[in-house]
Amino acid sequence: MSTVTQRVRGRPAHPNGPTFLIYTPDGTKLITAGSNNVIRVYATDSDGEPTNIDDCQENNTAVAASNEIFIAGSEDGSVTVYSLETYYYESLLTRCTLPIRDIALTPDGMWAAVASDELEIKIVDTRDMKRVLYIRDLPKPPKHLSFHPSGSYLAVSCTDGIVYVYSVTTEDPTLSRKFDGLIRRLEPDDEKSSKTIWHPDGRALATPTATREVQVISRDDGEKQRTFSGGHMGDITALAWSPNGALLATSASDRKLLIWETKTQKIVARYDYAGVINFTWHPRQNIFSFVTSEGELFICPDFLSPENAQLLQKPLQPAPFIHDPLSETSGNARKVLTNGLKRPSDDRARREGSPESLDDLLGPVSEDEEDAFVEDDDGAGYLDGLNGYGKRTYDHVNGFGGPDAKRRATHLSWQPRIHHSFQPGSTPWRGNRRYLCLNLTGFVWTVDQDTHHTVTVEFYDRECHRDFHFTDPYLYDKACLNEHGTLFSCPPAKENAAMVFYRPHETWTSRADWRTQLPAGEDVTAISLSDSYVVVTTSTNYVRVFTLFGLPVKVYRQKSSPTVTCASWRDYILTMGNGPVGGDGCTSLLYTIENVKRDEVCQSEDVVALPKDGQVKGVFFSDQGDPCLYDSTGVLLILQHWRMQGQSRWVPLLDTKTLERLAGGRKEETYWPVAVAQDKFHCIILKGGDQYPYFPKPLLSEFEFKVPCTTAAVEDPSNPATSEGPRLEESFVRSSLMLSLLEDLVQATNANHSQKTELSRREVDVDKLLLQLLNVECREGEERGMKALEVVGLMRDRSGKLLEAAGKVAGRYGRAVLQEKINELAEQRLMGMDEE
Repeated sequence: MSTVTQRVRGRPAHPNGPTFLIYTPDGTKLITAGSNNVIRVYATDSDGEPTNIDDCQENNTAVAASNEIFIAGSEDGSVTVYSLETYYYESLLTRCTLPIRDIALTPDGMWAAVASDELEIKIVDTRDMKRVLYIRDLPKPPKHLSFHPSGSYLAVSCTDGIVYVYSVTTEDPTLSRKFDGLIRRLEPDDEKSSKTIWHPDGRALATPTATREVQVISRDDGEKQRTFSGGHMGDITALAWSPNGALLATSASDRKLLIWETKTQKIVARYDYAGVINFTWHPRQNIFSFVTSEGELFICPDFLSPENAQLLQKPLQPAPFIHDPLSETSGNARKVLTNGLKRPSDDRARREGSPESLDDLLGPVSEDEEDAFVEDDDGAGYLDGLNGYGKRTYDHVNGFGGPDAKRRATHLSWQPRIHHSFQPGSTPWRGNRRYLCLNLTGFVWTVDQDTHHTVTVEFYDRECHRDFHFTDPYLYDKACLNEHGTLFSCPPAKENAAMVFYRPHETWTSRADWRTQLPAGEDVTAISLSDSYVVVTTSTNYVRVFTLFGLPVKVYRQKSSPTVTCASWRDYILTMGNGPVGGDGCTSLLYTIENVKRDEVCQSEDVVALPKDGQVKGVFFSDQGDPCLYDSTGVLLILQHWRMQGQSRWVPLLDTKTLERLAGGRKEETYWPVAVAQDKFHCIILKGGDQYPYFPKPLLSEFEFKVPCTTAAVEDPSNPATSEGPRLEESFVRSSLMLSLLEDLVQATNANHSQKTELSRREVDVDKLLLQLLNVECREGEERGMKALEVVGLMRDRSGKLLEAAGKVAGRYGRAVLQEKINELAEQRLMGMDEE
């Protein structure tokens, strides 16, 4: 794009040297400060002389403004408040021993952050200078400050080349993230910029790099996103987002002032101005103002061409992510405008008010209310004032609670909350990488190369399988991996339909893989792979079953819809979908289990047992073929008696919140489910608030099962028996559950000798646990005799040996009556007279 030849006459505002400027939030005034003792206030849309404030400090180094006041900092370390109503000095906000470098105001103007050459940052209450928050853990002096649009975070660019992000929601600000290697090391008074600025939607930051680019970083995970590159040949001196985030302005020492479109990262306008060191967008109009190192001020009305000026009229635009989390099908759908219309038509007439309408009762929407941005904690939404027809929206009416309510589309008709589809074992994009599959066999991950993806499949056992890597032009977004092969699927793109691709690890024929396309308009919502079948659930609520070499076996429509996910093991497939709406406004989650080979339905549209507001985080079969589920509350459940119609139930195997490693709040961590195998829960430990595993390849951890029975008694070092009873009770419940699962397996299949032997061993182990529990009850006293006899009655022993041992235990503690009753029970068992 050619350089724009627009020339605006500069105004001599201040002497040569560093010069600063800022618009008030309402855009009515522009304040400039420089190296002299005069601060100038210019009225917007006026060519008259500015209002001069002469009683200021010299060598001003920073300025910030609200609608009522502005704050100036100077090299003598003073930070002063001035009134925009009287244009007089109001008060001294704070003082530092070294020169001030930057001042930032929260969006509500109630707190001012002050950076100086000292190794601390002061955050001062603008209404009460005695209320001060401190950030004192900086290794080098700060150079730039920037508040998040919600005022909850403060980004600090230090002279050591590190960006620090602090949470300032409490009296003691805490470090939230640290970015090293992004900005260059600069001296405090250097004209080059290392300022980190927040995108107006609050989800990302942008900062100039040492390579003369602008790098966008995600606030949530700290990953690099899009880059604005190739525009400058000199070091960047200033940068700023437009008020709606649709444009980015940058200036550099190469005499170029560039305007970039945020969505495409393309330059839409070039201007040739020398020495630009600071600039600012007008909050509402197509006006752009900047100052130079010579102290000149340029106010540019109609700054952008009509074509580019349309970008300023758009609503709040999203930050430039490589893969925007709000656009993925994970429940974070981007907000739809009022009444479900993408953009109200301009040629439709604005509706007139009806008698005693909401607008008549509340009065007209003020200009501030209509144009203000929402200052919420996550910074992801914006305020809807009037809709396209001049009527208030219904955003003030609270829907069902919960964080998802913020992103729920605003409709005149009520919409239920549903469980969104997901692929077990996969993670969302983080930067340009994501995992497609994570399990005990290995992992599949992909890298976005803009024009294509590159997919890598790695195995834990490299003696049996060889890792492989390939270029992916189809942009696969789902994958499954097992000992026999790897399954992929990709969404429809342009004129290409959605596709499923299977690649076996070994084959004795020349044909190694196969792929098949789904009908037009059908997208893949989840896939699963077993030793026998490939299962695909789609956006049309179809369940498609293929053999391992692409032969279609079944196609049927799932009763519960929309579909959520699926899993498979040998001949069994499990599908989940949305069911009826509950009293909380959320659909129930239903599951179905089917044996494809025998064409039998084991469970049909049964309810998944989730707690209130709970979500499914992982669905898989254990190594013994039992369905398992991990929910958002950190509980691992297994499905018992699932082969018998109407007898299934979800039983908790482990509550990760009760792990000993988390006792006393010593650690803050969550767990990413991977598998249930060898009677253990295999997972990935997530720390630092992470919700998903990331690179480098995470290590797998394993935890023993621990059924949440009762709260264990407080241990007494002088009496170890106080904790032995609860421990044995939990072991009994857990062992009985595992025995029940194995019994179901043996009865439903052609069990081999080892499985039958394992079943007998587990029965004996359960009886041994009951024998130990009997020992504890007898030791506690005669009054525990009835419970002790109840424990003996639970034994499965048919040989009489363990019952005989139980009688001896009672006799050892002198429980004669109990011993007599145990002997009677043994005789009844021997005669077959005991009641089942």
